[in-house]
Amino acid sequence: MYNARKDWVGAAVTAGLGAGVITSFAVAQGQNPLVAMGITVFAALSAVVIDHYA
Repeated sequence: MYNARKDWVGAAVTAGLGAGVITSFAVAQGQNPLVAMGITVFAALSAVVIDHYA
């Protein structure tokens, strides 16, 4: 049977890793690291919230 309980930690880690790859590329291209980290945190939090309510 499908377990309907959401795994917040797993979703956060997956989203953070995915966003972190793109962030690393952006920083390598010259983007400000603080802006890149802000975008990464926002993307990860958005993904966790969407995963929770979807």
